[in-house]
Amino acid sequence: MAQVLEFKLPDLGEGLTEAEIVRWLVDVGDVVAIDQPVVEVETAKAMVEVPCPYGGVVTARFGEEGTELPVGSPLLTVAVGGADGGSASGGTLGDAASAGAAGAAESAVSAVSAVSAVSSEYSGNVLVGYGTAGPAARRRRVRREAPAVAAVAPVPVPVAAPAPVAAVPRGPVPVISPLVRKLARDEGLDLREVRGSGPEGLILRADVQNALAVRTRPAPAPVAAPVAPAVPAASGAVAAAGERIPLRGVRGAVADKLSRSRTEIPDATCWVDADATELMAARAAMNAAGGPKISVLALLARICAHALARFPELNSTVDTAAREIVRLPSVHLGFAAQTERGLVVPVVKDAGGRTAESLTAEFARLTESARQGTLTPADLTGGTFTLNNYGVFGVDGSTPIINHPEAAMLGVGRIVPKPWVHQGELAVRRVVQLSLTFDHRVCDGGTAGGFLRYVADCVENPAVLLRTL
Repeated sequence: MAQVLEFKLPDLGEGLTEAEIVRWLVDVGDVVAIDQPVVEVETAKAMVEVPCPYGGVVTARFGEEGTELPVGSPLLTVAVGGADGGSASGGTLGDAASAGAAGAAESAVSAVSAVSAVSSEYSGNVLVGYGTAGPAARRRRVRREAPAVAAVAPVPVPVAAPAPVAAVPRGPVPVISPLVRKLARDEGLDLREVRGSGPEGLILRADVQNALAVRTRPAPAPVAAPVAPAVPAASGAVAAAGERIPLRGVRGAVADKLSRSRTEIPDATCWVDADATELMAARAAMNAAGGPKISVLALLARICAHALARFPELNSTVDTAAREIVRLPSVHLGFAAQTERGLVVPVVKDAGGRTAESLTAEFARLTESARQGTLTPADLTGGTFTLNNYGVFGVDGSTPIINHPEAAMLGVGRIVPKPWVHQGELAVRRVVQLSLTFDHRVCDGGTAGGFLRYVADCVENPAVLLRTL
């Protein structure tokens, strides 16, 4: 007998709470195999093709292209199993009293039979919220007496428990994500008062955010009502004519992260001009020797990795709940990349252990993926320090905003010929401005200045690096 299973938008990792449907890859009535991609979505971090953990016939899709769905809401329903579905479907359709519906259901059951070898199985690829064990599958099956109702079940909406609850349930709190626990702890929210919308009551990040929104929602309501009648018609028309651009997707994620950085991190910035003539000459010599070309960004990354080994305070993060500075053992170097979708920060893992050639290749790979919109969440997370080369925009200096929860960011301006005193004489040299924004909680100005001065010394005299190789 055919079973209609509902496939909900899974947690795509790293605390993402929603995704926008970019393109459907299947239509209603299509036969899908286990792990076949069924929809392409855009999250705040990357474009992702979502595979369906069920095999069968698509009976419904939820959401048009361009619709933004929260994690846990239905994506589609799939009819699975049912090798002998003829009699079962006949019984159901008799109740429907519709010959056309009967024919459609019988066709769907026939198509399900064609994939019966896989229809009752579950994906081996574990999506968050979709396990591979048998019991989980049984919990998701629809009751036989009302399969039609199960296929059009209303979309579950995350609901936060009202604040004035007299009795708080005791026992274990259904939360598995440390990010969700930290968010609730930082905001002073008791998770026992939150109703989870995930599988078996699992509390998701969206549930916590909804609970926080309910707690603060009443403030703006009374202000908006009396203002509207007081505005003249002409002025109101002008105000309404402004273009409104939703802060969502990559732009929304960037806005949230930068706002959080400015709110939580007491940052300070120091900068210095450096003579990059010798560094550029060293790069030219490397490239003239043959082999893959070395980028300037790769050389700056090598310098940063060595500087962070000497000043580990800047390769750290702050645990605000524990009031502790956490020094990180490896350098995972993020770099700012501007794309059509907005600013993204891909991360080169273990940058401290890579050669200049390896760094050049990895920068090229991640930059191309950023332009194509194919970066994965893993490519965009885990950074410990960020390198921002805003010189490509033709500017000399900036005061970078720290990429939360990191402790520092090095900004690099354009390298241009300027008059410079070299060996006691005025000369034209290739000069760059370096700026370091750092979290004043992890170190003081002396450490930050020492880091920046070491970076500038390596730029001016690359042979300084030989002392640490």
